[in-house]
Amino acid sequence: MMQRTGGTETMPALVPEYPVHIHEMMQRLGIGPETGVVPGLSLRYATAVRRCKLCEFKASCRDWLACAPAKVNFAPGFCLNADILFELQYDQRGPRRGAG
Repeated sequence: MMQRTGGTETMPALVPEYPVHIHEMMQRLGIGPETGVVPGLSLRYATAVRRCKLCEFKASCRDWLACAPAKVNFAPGFCLNADILFELQYDQRGPRRGAG
């Protein structure tokens, strides 16, 4: 649908029809947002975002996030990014969770 603004027609901004839960999943796993900019980790991060966008288990993920505690150690078994998220947890900078 075209929108009219100031005498010209423009296309409305595209809004994805799918939610991407990767950021909330990363937060629950204790993976910091800086992971996407750390050399060596950024490709894994980009791959995880893409997998999340294409995932067929969005409803399961949404339900899992709604019921899971604020901090978890592992992504759920149905998560296509479980392997990448585990690697990101292990490879991120800073002190290890549970250390100390």
